[in-house]
Amino acid sequence: MIFFNILSVRFRSLFFSLLVFVTYSLHAQNVQNDFRLVGTDLGLTGFDLTGKAVSFREAGGVRKITHAGGIWAILGSEGIFVSADLQNWEKRVQGLPVKSIKLFQNGKKSFLPIIQEVKDVKMNPANPDIMVCATKDSVYLSRNQGRSWSNIGAPPYRTNGIKTVAAANLPAPNGIDTLTVFMSHSVYGIYYIQPDVSGSKWTETVNGLEHLENTGNPDEVSDIAIVIRSGVTEIYASQTFRRRIYQLDWNRKVYHTVWSDSSPFGTVDSLDAGNSGIRFLTEGTVSEINYPANTGARAQMRLRNDLLTILQSSLTRVKPNCLAIRDKGRNSEIAIFNELWLINRNFSEFAKRAEDKEGLYLPVNHAMDSTSLRPYLNIISERKLNMVVIDMKDDYGRLRFTPRNQAIIDKGRVFRPLDIDALLKDLKSRGIFTVARIVVFKDPVLAAKEGGKYAVWDRRNNKPWRGYYDKEQPVNTGVPEGSSYETVIIPSSKPDKEILRTFYDENWVDPHSEEVWEYTANIAVELHERGFDEIQFDYIRFPTDGENLGDASYRWRENNMDIESAILSFLYHSRANVNAPISIDIYGANGWYRTGSRTGQEVELLAPWVDVICPMYYPSHFEQDFLAQSPPELRPWRIYYLGTLRTDRIARGQVVIRPWAQAFRLNVSYDRRYYGLDYVRLQVKGTRDAGKGGLTYWNNSGRYDDIPFPKDLE
Repeated sequence: MIFFNILSVRFRSLFFSLLVFVTYSLHAQNVQNDFRLVGTDLGLTGFDLTGKAVSFREAGGVRKITHAGGIWAILGSEGIFVSADLQNWEKRVQGLPVKSIKLFQNGKKSFLPIIQEVKDVKMNPANPDIMVCATKDSVYLSRNQGRSWSNIGAPPYRTNGIKTVAAANLPAPNGIDTLTVFMSHSVYGIYYIQPDVSGSKWTETVNGLEHLENTGNPDEVSDIAIVIRSGVTEIYASQTFRRRIYQLDWNRKVYHTVWSDSSPFGTVDSLDAGNSGIRFLTEGTVSEINYPANTGARAQMRLRNDLLTILQSSLTRVKPNCLAIRDKGRNSEIAIFNELWLINRNFSEFAKRAEDKEGLYLPVNHAMDSTSLRPYLNIISERKLNMVVIDMKDDYGRLRFTPRNQAIIDKGRVFRPLDIDALLKDLKSRGIFTVARIVVFKDPVLAAKEGGKYAVWDRRNNKPWRGYYDKEQPVNTGVPEGSSYETVIIPSSKPDKEILRTFYDENWVDPHSEEVWEYTANIAVELHERGFDEIQFDYIRFPTDGENLGDASYRWRENNMDIESAILSFLYHSRANVNAPISIDIYGANGWYRTGSRTGQEVELLAPWVDVICPMYYPSHFEQDFLAQSPPELRPWRIYYLGTLRTDRIARGQVVIRPWAQAFRLNVSYDRRYYGLDYVRLQVKGTRDAGKGGLTYWNNSGRYDDIPFPKDLE
């Protein structure tokens, strides 16, 4: 019930509109009739061609429909459901991993067991008893229509990030057709395995796929379709961040481009095998390519405006995630479209409120009085900015305002507080959108409270954990003068050496702790009530640095929680309490690839619970040759243009993407050569070219000499 209440904050109006339509049942004898099945955030709805609702399956959020040999399967937030008649649905999740979402309400906690998010599910078109699905880091196989699943592992890559799977019967090395399972990884491309062949291992097959520039990795494959024509099995694949469709030459293990366009960026997804060709979605369109005359031949593309009209008519009634169609005019052929966000984007009201904002990070110490604040107000006015982000709980856990809520005071430390009521009144009078930055899980103040009750714990030394790195040096060298971080000398196993141990300037609290969530939510609620337009959570992640990272333990972790469910639980709690736009800051790489490895910042999972995602695409923080092809000075534009679009696609277009812009110089090779006004200007232009999500300039010291004027951006 608590979980439903959380969901209802966002979906209540949709739920009641669905109930108006849902008044009939779909009988088994009607399965062969014309229909439309619509997967929504609350379940599966069926309509006949008159528009009358004929079925409803409340299975959580349904985002994928698949079909083969008279068997239907849907992928929902509660797992996988299978039906042979579209009336009787059976949940089939035995063997799939389970995790828990911790819920905390009115001082009481409870646990919601959920299936680990399934990224994709497919049937083998030659045998619908065979089904495959995948979580972020493992592939699962069923030989009995999903009644039980077994883990067949994954390739030995270093990060999670599976996007899609497929199954087909293809020749093994002995020439005999055998079960072949495919999977695509966001970073490493397509792999296959033949689980019935003794000694078979996951094998890379990426030849012919276009690579992300300046890397050795193929760009992400969005979908894999299996087609059987005249007894011959064909394999097709598409890409998420460039409009390409490939056909696999299985004998040579090479992908041939059968269709592409000239767009610098674009998404192809939801491949659907029809009688005459492959249907697919791109941004705002439904298209189809004919089947090539032979392997690798180019295909002709045509727009399917007839199907687009059907999709758009469904959009007027509900907000669909996926749709299956059978129409008389199409010889009763079933067409299935998933990833319908490509056709219709629906921002929340909070997201709309937060869109198209460009501003700067305002250090608190520069806003203490009118004299120190005036230069920033001038910058905002002269550069035509409309937003300010300011710390209300900073990187050191200090509260930079005076709370009224005693529960906040009990856990926090007030340090040189701003008069936020006066500041907000002034900023609002100037039409400036105000964002309260709250550093969440990096918090030395709370980590030290009550004997380290809330701290990430060091299991080896039985005390609050702190990350460090070691450097071997000659004995009696000592600590270098001017070291900015805490350092100590420890003995080395070598008699002529000593170890210089340097501790990161970080103390962390446990992201699994419901008391930490409540403390943070209390801060957010009060700040919004006192006038902030948006709440921004930074360091909403797990610690990632330290040679001793393996010693970190999480004592608040309970009931099969993992790092993603900890972050999700925090966001569930925040979303249920904070009646304002919520933004989160993430690493740039976590917005570039479909992975939240080590951090818990998996955009695909977090997007439904926030309104704005703010990636840190700082060019200085990527490898220095990343996207530095000729002309290299355009690298900032490439990173911000492509990065903003990539995060948008990973988030399924449902949140505002508002990057942090690098308005500082770092002592790295690219910055030493190129940093300056043009370096920053190109970031802005790249972000604007990608949409109107906005951006925020970051300079920790508050020096914004390099922010471009409007004339610089013309």
